[in-house]
Amino acid sequence: MTTLSTRAAAPILALAVVVTTAVGACSTAPLDVGSSGASPSSVSLPDGPRTARLPSADPVPVSPTPVPQLPVTVTTADNRRVTVIDVSRIVALDRYGTYGTAVFALGLGRNLVGRDIATKFPAAASIPVVTTGGTDANAEAIIALRPTVVLTDASLPSANVLTDQLTAAGIPVVTGTAERTVAGTDAQLRAVATALGIPAAGDALVARTDSQIAAARALVPRDADRPRIAFVYARGTGLLILGGPGSGADSLIDTVGGQDAGTAAGLTDAFTSLTSEGLIKSRPDVLLMMTDGLASVGGVDGLEKIPGVSETPAGRDRRIIDMDDGELLSFGARTGDVAVALARTLYGRP
Repeated sequence: MTTLSTRAAAPILALAVVVTTAVGACSTAPLDVGSSGASPSSVSLPDGPRTARLPSADPVPVSPTPVPQLPVTVTTADNRRVTVIDVSRIVALDRYGTYGTAVFALGLGRNLVGRDIATKFPAAASIPVVTTGGTDANAEAIIALRPTVVLTDASLPSANVLTDQLTAAGIPVVTGTAERTVAGTDAQLRAVATALGIPAAGDALVARTDSQIAAARALVPRDADRPRIAFVYARGTGLLILGGPGSGADSLIDTVGGQDAGTAAGLTDAFTSLTSEGLIKSRPDVLLMMTDGLASVGGVDGLEKIPGVSETPAGRDRRIIDMDDGELLSFGARTGDVAVALARTLYGRP
């Protein structure tokens, strides 16, 4: 167990698939941070690599057999009025797996007939994936599934075209907000539940999620400086990206009492290429990664060989936390579970 000394830098990054697409639009300018001054912290964090795990591999339904009250008419995030009359065949598509996870957690998993690649928990394994290449939705493949409603949002680059194509085919398309934050979780869950005609199940899921988030925050040590946590996306040693404001990871890090290293270093983009010098100067106390991303660089030993990593406080103490790609930034129905698992792993709590 090591007591950290965190430092504040002067102003001056799927899911495997979740972030792969985002990287295409990230800033390629290397991060360069200025010199930093020491600021003692009483936060005590366990050394060594750890994996944050959820208590259940699958989302736990709040109701095993909710009865949809239909028809229902909703206003979508893109300001359309959509009437849903049947939820017996649902297709859920977004970059994060948020909607597919919500459908299962609301108790309608048996009705899901098509999913995105980020909806990857065991109970969804047999459901067809209709996002080719990760985030490109195939309209013909979706139509072939005969969906009675499609849930999606602008986190998919083809969302607008897809909506037009499916609407022209007579399929109700409910689009939600593409923003993913802990604060926006309740509204997002209620919107999905309302569109599926099960608002009571949505209220129950929100209550459960809020309780879990509160439990995660209760695990944060009081009256201590916040550990600096860098969310690093990797796909091999040639692609290392640091999360910044709006990455989604920043919101999760804040919830568990951390300070997002990219934001603290002055990033303005959600994802930014990182130089070894910038990584060293940003001085992360903890590196947070997706499990597949960590494996792609050769695990912790391989990560330590990447220039700059071993020269950070996180690298020196091998303080790396990984979490399943389909869970870490999924947001929505599993936000509370993720926050609790991450807080317990971060602070070494049972």
